[in-house]
Amino acid sequence: MVSLGGNRGEKLSPFKLAVAQYGVLLLMLGLAAGLWRLQVLDVDNYRQLAEQNRIRKEPILAPRGKLFDRENRLVVDNYPSVTCFLVREQSKNIEADLPLIARGLDLDIDQLRETLRRYRGQPGYQPIPIKQDVTADEQAFIAAHRNELPELETLDVERRLYPRDGFAAHLIGYVGEVSEEDLNNPRFAYYEPGDVVGKAGVEETYDELLRGQDGSREVVVDSRGREVGYLGIEHAIPGQDLRLTIDNDLQRAAELALGAREGTILAMDPRNGEILAMVSHPSFDPNDFAVKINRVAWNKLVSDPAHPLMNRAIQAQLAPGSTFKILMAVAGLEEGLAQNMHIVCNGGWGPYGYFHHCDEKHGPVDIHNAIPYSCDTFFYMLGDKLGINRIDKYATEFGYGQKTGIDLPGEQPGLMPSPQWVIRNFHHRWYPDETLDVSIGQGAVEATPLQLARIIGGIASDGHLVRPHVVFPNQLPADFRKALADSFPGSGDAYVPIDPETWETVTDGMADVTEPGLYHTASSAHLEGIDLAGKTGTAQQMSHAALDKTGKGRNTYPNAWFVGVAPRRNPELVIVVLWQNGEFSYYPARIAAKVVTAFVDKKRREAGNLPQVKAPAPVEVGAVWSSPPPDAKNAGANANVGQGRGQNAIAGGHFFVAKGQIVAASARPGRDR
Repeated sequence: MVSLGGNRGEKLSPFKLAVAQYGVLLLMLGLAAGLWRLQVLDVDNYRQLAEQNRIRKEPILAPRGKLFDRENRLVVDNYPSVTCFLVREQSKNIEADLPLIARGLDLDIDQLRETLRRYRGQPGYQPIPIKQDVTADEQAFIAAHRNELPELETLDVERRLYPRDGFAAHLIGYVGEVSEEDLNNPRFAYYEPGDVVGKAGVEETYDELLRGQDGSREVVVDSRGREVGYLGIEHAIPGQDLRLTIDNDLQRAAELALGAREGTILAMDPRNGEILAMVSHPSFDPNDFAVKINRVAWNKLVSDPAHPLMNRAIQAQLAPGSTFKILMAVAGLEEGLAQNMHIVCNGGWGPYGYFHHCDEKHGPVDIHNAIPYSCDTFFYMLGDKLGINRIDKYATEFGYGQKTGIDLPGEQPGLMPSPQWVIRNFHHRWYPDETLDVSIGQGAVEATPLQLARIIGGIASDGHLVRPHVVFPNQLPADFRKALADSFPGSGDAYVPIDPETWETVTDGMADVTEPGLYHTASSAHLEGIDLAGKTGTAQQMSHAALDKTGKGRNTYPNAWFVGVAPRRNPELVIVVLWQNGEFSYYPARIAAKVVTAFVDKKRREAGNLPQVKAPAPVEVGAVWSSPPPDAKNAGANANVGQGRGQNAIAGGHFFVAKGQIVAASARPGRDR
């Protein structure tokens, strides 16, 4: 019989048993270490994460600083508003909720998806602003769908409230949500998507001071994200209020005077560079930007051929026309050439094969009546004697072709041509015939209205030129003021010595421009009792030959300028009026007279309530004369040419306000430095 004995299975070897035992031991040690790390070493970290599930930090947005005019009257305010945010981490399926959210908040669903796309690289807990100025009905929708749409949150904010009708819009600017392009700019390194920043004007330049510092509130929420209490609050620090240099009364007078005309009015104190009024038309309503502007409205603004977003006061680079003759007169007198020039104007001059026209046959002309006549022939000949190099030297010294350094973004430098400029850009030499065009502010010469205000105001101030500004510097921290000067380089403050005889001759000539007299180009803007001096300018946009081919439509009319100062020497006010396609320069002279009247009337009321000055006749937008209006010629038809020169234009019991006081002017003012 055979035995079937033996082991039913092979025994585990001692080695394998030891490996298994140690493996189990290591596993247990690993688990113990993990528990130690979770419960002891990382307890603070996990406690913080747990708290974050229970405690939510909500931002408190700082209100922007308010803007006031020079007399502390409110210009830009804030108003309470509600913004709706979307927090992606509080919903499992955001995409499925978007149609309901769009319907309830009256949003375009494609635009809503585009907003979410912009934030896709941001953390899920970061709130995304999707609707500003939420209405009461929309707030009720959010509350009614709290359980269904836990990702919707609301936040109380203060939003910008700007003056109506585009009042000072280009100077003030507007605010808007920081764009993706902005976030790539080092200047916006500390900004996040959704932040509101200044986009133009004062709002942009002084954004760092105006925006303040946001705070936060820690709220306790339940498992559904609903608020059940709050733990603490870090209050927001409001932005700094700023006082602007503009005068609301003068700004309003300038807005009304310019009306619907396309152009600009700029009023400045040439003693210190304070901008008293700045108007640019057509304008825009910055309130449209306070709540995010929609795409249709934005496209309409940027595609408008009239460029309503353009600040013409600092960005319109146009031929200055005959206003350039003031610089020419200074250069000619300083070089000793103009004093002895006596010419006969027969309607133009053409020594280089091309006849350059003059608007009139003025007959005998010298430096004393060349400015009030605005005789092109005289300045053609003077320019030919000076030559382009000397003209360029004086023009550059006074600031043509350079930014002024005003504290507003987007200022343009204009252009002062020279032989070097022609060689560099057109690769040919300078032709003498080109000098004649430059001599009357045509050709390649380009200037902004602000440049003209600084230059003409500086000449009337005996060569003292100033840096324009729209915010009083004494409000600014020292480091900010220094950074501001570095950010806005320009001509700034400067002094160009002028001989006393030059100063008197030129300013007396400018005063004669508005005096009644035959051929005086702005006699219809004469103001009894006010020493208003200035210079008109009519700048063609195309040659006579080109006009003959294209026909003379309104958009081909010359640009019309007037630059004025009051009084004629050491003025308290310099004003520039540009009417694009205005055709005749006595129109902007009349417009300027209205603003000067408002300025002087206010000074007189404040000083003693003296009788107000009668303003000149209104200027109709559609009025067009083929020759100067009747009052421009007839008023001085029997007067001596150049009357008022060498006399005090405000004599005979008339008064003017000087440095805040009423002063009588019964004798010729000398060199009032």
